[in-house]
Amino acid sequence: MIAPVSNGNIALLVDMAKHAGLPWDVILGAEIARAYKPQPEAYLRSAEALRIAPGEAMMVAAHNGDLVAAAGLGLMTAFMPRPHEHGPGQKSDLRAEGAYDVVATDLIDLANAL
Repeated sequence: MIAPVSNGNIALLVDMAKHAGLPWDVILGAEIARAYKPQPEAYLRSAEALRIAPGEAMMVAAHNGDLVAAAGLGLMTAFMPRPHEHGPGQKSDLRAEGAYDVVATDLIDLANAL
């Protein structure tokens, strides 16, 4: 099951998924959880909506803070960098800064690791 947990609104994420051809099964996040990442409720209520335990979910993110918060709640974690997310001067989240379950270079690398 592939479900983004985003602080963005659902309509924006649906448009993005359609435009990019992303194979998401469901869109979760702030509107569903009534909380923003990295608040615990954003992760826990998203897992609850799918009727899975936190330990059955993996948070894949390019933001170390999101992964630290998710790991602290028992979710598995995978770091995948987006070095150009904030433009050429990006200085944060360029590499994994925690002991995550998986560190991948891209989605293909993540799929191979899993």
